Amino acid sequence: MTCNTPHVFKRPILTTIVTLSLSVAGAFSALAQVPDAIAAPGETQIAKLHAEGAQVYECKADASGKLTWTFREPIATLMADGKTVGRHYVGPNWEYSDGSAVVGKVTGNAPGTTAKDIPWLRLEAASHRGSGMLSGVTTVQRINTVGGTLAGTCSGAGTLQSEPYSADYVFLRKG
Repeated sequence: MTCNTPHVFKRPILTTIVTLSLSVAGAFSALAQVPDAIAAPGETQIAKLHAEGAQVYECKADASGKLTWTFREPIATLMADGKTVGRHYVGPNWEYSDGSAVVGKVTGNAPGTTAKDIPWLRLEAASHRGSGMLSGVTTVQRINTVGGTLAGTCSGAGTLQSEPYSADYVFLRKG
C-alpha cells in the first residue's frame, strides 16, 4: 500500500500559506496607505489621536459675488483610547492636555475617500507652545477623514454652518 499522506496535507498547507501571505500583504498595505502627497519620510510617529468635531463654514461672496460656503475653522475633541486628551481649533492648533501645543501650516493634501470627506493633509509645524508631548512635533498628518465638507450656495452672508467630521491626526518628529 502506498502512503499518500503528503498529498492529503498539500491543500491545507497551500491554503495556509496563501492565507498568511494575504494577511501579511494586508498588514503592509495598511502601513503604506498614506498617499505620497502627505508622506513624511524619515519622521517618527509621536502619537496618533482621533478627532471628533465639526468643520465650520461661513456664507461669503466668492470672486464673482455669488454667496457660497467658505471654510472658516475646525472645532474638535482629540481622543486617545476613548478619553479626551486635547482639542483642535482655528490656526490650525492642536493642544494636548499637558499644555503643549503646535500650530501647523498646510504643505500637502490628498483627496478624502469620498466627495463628502475633507482632504487628508500634511502640515508642517509653524510654531509651538508649552512643554510636553507636542513640543517636538515637526509634522502633522490628517488621515482617515469622514465627513466635514459643505459645498454649494447659501443665502445669508455671515451665516455659519457646522458639518460633522472625524479624522485621525498623526504627530511626527524628524529623526
